[in-house]
Amino acid sequence: MNGSIADPKAVRRTILRNLRSALLELGSATKAELSDRLGVSFPTVSKFLGQMEKAGELLPVQLDDSSGGRRANRYSYNPEVMLGLALFLERTETSYIVFNCAGEVKDQGHAASVLTADITDFDALIAALVNKHPQISAVSVGVPAAVNNGRLIYIPEYEQFHDLDLKAHCEQRFQLPTVIENDMNAAVYGYYMARHQRSKLQPSLVYLYFGQNGPGSGIMLDGNIMRGSSFFSGEVSFVPLYDQYNFGEAMRASHPHPRSPDGDLSVDAVARLIAVFAAVLNPHGVILSRHEANEGLLAQLEAASQAYIPREHLPAFILSDWEQDYLYGLQGLSLDLMLSREAGGN
Repeated sequence: MNGSIADPKAVRRTILRNLRSALLELGSATKAELSDRLGVSFPTVSKFLGQMEKAGELLPVQLDDSSGGRRANRYSYNPEVMLGLALFLERTETSYIVFNCAGEVKDQGHAASVLTADITDFDALIAALVNKHPQISAVSVGVPAAVNNGRLIYIPEYEQFHDLDLKAHCEQRFQLPTVIENDMNAAVYGYYMARHQRSKLQPSLVYLYFGQNGPGSGIMLDGNIMRGSSFFSGEVSFVPLYDQYNFGEAMRASHPHPRSPDGDLSVDAVARLIAVFAAVLNPHGVILSRHEANEGLLAQLEAASQAYIPREHLPAFILSDWEQDYLYGLQGLSLDLMLSREAGGN
C-alpha cells in the first residue's frame, strides 16, 4: 500500500500553529478569512477557534459590518496568553529574555554562568524565571556545543555537561516543551529570520564567530541549517589549514604570515577558511560579529581570500550583531514551540 497516514497530533499542531501565526500577522480575522488563507475547511476553523477561545487565546473584536446577512465574528490573538523563555549559556554569564507571542520582550537580564557550575544552577535559574512568569510555555537554550536532538555531544571545557540530554532533562524537570540549539546555528537562523524570512531568496550563509569558547560557525544551505550526519557541522576549529596548525590552533598562534595583508596568521587563517567555504559551499555571504570585526578587517579578509580563490566566487562579507542574532534565533525556536502547542496544554 503506497502512502502513509498523517499523524493526527501533528496535523492538529500544524493547524493550531498556522491559525495562531495568521491571527498574529493579520491582527484580526474572521473564520471565513482564516479558512481561505489557510486552505482549511470552515467547520475545522470553527472547531479550533472554539477550543482556543475556551483556553483564553482569543480577544474579543467588534463584529464586522453586515452585508445583508448575519454579521461575522472577528477574532484576534491574545499575545500574553503564552510567554517564551530563551537563554544562552556562555563562559562568563547566562543571558535570558522572556517574550510574548508577538515577540515583545517582557523581561531580560543576565545571571552567573551556569557552564562553570553544574546542572543545579541551571535548574535554579529556570525555576526562578518560571515562578516569576507562570505563563512561560516553551523554553529554548543556546549552548556552545554540538547538539544531537537535545543531547550535548561535544562541549569542550565543560565536562560536567558532556553527553547530557539537556532537552529531556528540561522537559522532565519543568514539563515545558524545550529546544536545545548550538549557538552558531541559532545565530545564523536568527540572521536569516530577521532579513530573509519573507523573501523569495533562500540563501546559503556562513556565520563565523571566535567567541569565549573558541571559533565556530553556523552554516545554512538554501535556507536550511546544515547539521551533518553526526551533528558536528560547523566545528571549524578542526579544519587542517596548515602543516603545523588546524584552524583553531592558527587562531591562537601569534606567528606572522606573509600571505596576509598585515602579516597576521589569524587573518590568513580566516581567509583560507573562507576560501574553503567558497569552494565547497559557494555561500551568498559570510557573516562576522561587529564586536570582533570591522569594515577594515573585512577588506583585509576579502583581499587575503583572493590569494586562494577567484574574487568572483567569494561570498559577500557581512557585519552583524551576534548577540542580537543569537537571541532572535532562540526566540524564533521558542516561539515555534509555543505556537504549535495544544490549545490550553502541551
